[in-house]
Amino acid sequence: MPSHLEFRDLSVTYAGKTALDEIYLNIEKNSIIGIVGPANSGKTTLLKTINRTIDLIDSAKVTGQVLINGENVAEMRNVYALRRRIGMVFPLPVGLPMTVYENVAYAPRRMGIHDKAELDIIVERCLTQSVLWDEVKDRLDLLGTKLSGGQQQRLTLARALSLEPEILCLDEFSIAIDPVTTMKIEDVLMGLKEKMTIVLVTNLTQQARRMADQVAFINASQLVECGPTAKMFENPEKEITERYLNGDFG
Repeated sequence: MPSHLEFRDLSVTYAGKTALDEIYLNIEKNSIIGIVGPANSGKTTLLKTINRTIDLIDSAKVTGQVLINGENVAEMRNVYALRRRIGMVFPLPVGLPMTVYENVAYAPRRMGIHDKAELDIIVERCLTQSVLWDEVKDRLDLLGTKLSGGQQQRLTLARALSLEPEILCLDEFSIAIDPVTTMKIEDVLMGLKEKMTIVLVTNLTQQARRMADQVAFINASQLVECGPTAKMFENPEKEITERYLNGDFG
């Protein structure tokens, strides 16, 4: 199957310090890939190259290629159009200073959707997918920033889903969410891969084991190993992969 997302010889440095070193990785369409590895190994940097938010960091230098459906993202003239195709959820919630409803409706409005009935459907769908609808359906006019930390994180996920992205990038999305709700969201996400490709960065190796079709292990800025999830956990090629996935270091 052709790659939906591909990294070819991707390297990133910050002020000369290596963050990613010659990454080669292919991700199939409508799959979930789990990106695991110790802190500061380059996982978040990898996500930032996909929608070119890495461009906003003055000290960053990127070489190599990131391809979506064979097209080099660095050569895409309209970066805003690119970012509309890529949903991004970072570890800490970033709520817009507006109501819960408008947090989710904001991006569709920017895309020209103004019909109230259509927006209502989008808002309910996305809040349901992020396992938040039942908690906020009677207070959609509440400021999003007034929600609890875990609720704000789920609101961030709902906002990322509002444009039905073709690629959804999740960076430690469950860090502020309780385990029961996290499991419910995982179930939703595994259903959503029928519509999109999901890149899941997680420090929870068992979350990657539950959700991912394939797992990539990044350590010290390098891609150590990538393969089908069962193989990575049961019979990895590298000893260091086995040690990390068994919790011997991290």
